[in-house]
Amino acid sequence: MKRLVSTFLLSLCAMSASQAALAALKPGDRAPDFSAPSSLGGQVSTFSLADNLKKGPVVLYFYPAAFSSGCTIEAHLFAEAIDKYKALGATVIGVSNDKIETLTKFSVSECRSKFAVAADTDQKIMKAYDAVMLIKSDYASRISYVIAPDHSILYEYSSMSPDKHVENTLQALRQWAAKNK
Repeated sequence: MKRLVSTFLLSLCAMSASQAALAALKPGDRAPDFSAPSSLGGQVSTFSLADNLKKGPVVLYFYPAAFSSGCTIEAHLFAEAIDKYKALGATVIGVSNDKIETLTKFSVSECRSKFAVAADTDQKIMKAYDAVMLIKSDYASRISYVIAPDHSILYEYSSMSPDKHVENTLQALRQWAAKNK
C-alpha cells in the first residue's frame, strides 16, 4: 500500500510539474503589467513593472515563501549577483504571497537590501504569470522571467530548485544585450 501511495504522489508531482511548465508564459508573450507594494532595504514603496521597464529589462522571479530554505538560498544568490544585473541594465524583483511586513524583514536580512521583493497577497500577479503552485495554491511556483523593455518575455525558467535561476536569467540577459548593442 505504501508503494502505491508513493507512486501516486510521484505521479501527481510529475504531472503538476509538467502542467506548470506548460502553463508558464513563453518567450515572445506579452508580460502582464502590474504594480504592487514592495520592500527594498526595509523601505516600503510601490513597484511598477511599466516604470521599471522604462529603465531596462526586468528579472521577475516568483518564490513560494520568505524565510523558507530554498527561498532564502535564492534570495542570497540574487543578492550576490545584483551588480551583474545592474551592469546589464536590469532590475530584479522577487514576488511571493507573503505580507509586506514579512517582506520588509526579508528584504533586509535575506535580500541583503540589494533588490526589492513585492507582496502579492491577492495572487493577481501570480495568476497573471501562471506562477501559482498547483499542489499548494497558496504559494507561488519557483519561476523566473526576463522581460524586455517592450514588455515581451525574453526568457522563462521554472524549477523548484533555486540553484539555476540566477545563472540562467543572467545568461538570457547577456544574450539579449549582445543582440541589442
